[in-house]
Amino acid sequence: MSISISFPNSSLSLSLSPPSSLPHALFPPPPSSMSLLRRLTPGNLRFNLRQRSGRFATAAAAAVRQDTAAWTQAPLAQVEPAAESLFHISIDVSDAPDLAVSHTRAGQYLQLRVPDVEKPTFLAIASPPLLASAEGVFEFLVKSVEGSIAELLCGLKKGDVVQLSQVMGKGFDVDQIAPPQDYPTVFIFATGSGISPIRSLIESGFGASKRSDVRLYYGARNLKRMAYQDRFGEWESSGVKVVPVLSQPENDWTGESGYVQAAFTKAKKAFDPRSSGAILCGQKQMTEEVTSILVADGVSSEKILKNF
Repeated sequence: MSISISFPNSSLSLSLSPPSSLPHALFPPPPSSMSLLRRLTPGNLRFNLRQRSGRFATAAAAAVRQDTAAWTQAPLAQVEPAAESLFHISIDVSDAPDLAVSHTRAGQYLQLRVPDVEKPTFLAIASPPLLASAEGVFEFLVKSVEGSIAELLCGLKKGDVVQLSQVMGKGFDVDQIAPPQDYPTVFIFATGSGISPIRSLIESGFGASKRSDVRLYYGARNLKRMAYQDRFGEWESSGVKVVPVLSQPENDWTGESGYVQAAFTKAKKAFDPRSSGAILCGQKQMTEEVTSILVADGVSSEKILKNF
């Protein structure tokens, strides 16, 4: 890096370059230039040194974090189709108890590396936190996209070993909508594989049975692409009314059609926004539009929970 300094009201300029052995160091000018530098005011010296050194520090910190990230090897316990283009992935973390107990809140995620590929992929944990500590298993719902790391993962078999990072993220801060009696109305929205952390939320328990109106608007293209249908009955028993919404349904479909935000608006009835909350996960457009609708209805943005 070289630094050029121009002097006010003068055609004189000074160019300083670091020694070749210290490409990113800031260094003192040669003695012959000291008399010139004494003439500079602090204002003249503000030529983005702080900005540049700040960028270097940020980049260096990021590199250190990446280099020191803890990776744990763990075998796949299960790889099975969950729906069209979606796979249920179960990973055995029984030999990594510290990693297992680090999953403390629904909505958290981690990074995963497949064999012979350095770049990781991010995956939200689908299983409730207690499952990992009790049975030593992390479960995921993974969408297989052509040419992606997820596709490689879904192509692996039981026993194949992957690498897992530490559990990350704050998850869904359900304390914002607690206690249940103060927030009896909770709207949940999910699209596609975004149902993954929502499953973790529902099955870990957030007081749904103690609330009067908890609805899950779950959107997919059609029933073939809708995962966890076998769990709907259990979720309903826990106090969550499941509303499937299909954007391209078959001709015999009698349920809600279109997008979840439209289905919510259509079915919306009077509710007290001061005692209501929402939990969202899925496509960006959906989360933005639902957030706008709820805020316009008077729901506090702090009570609209996301896991990112």
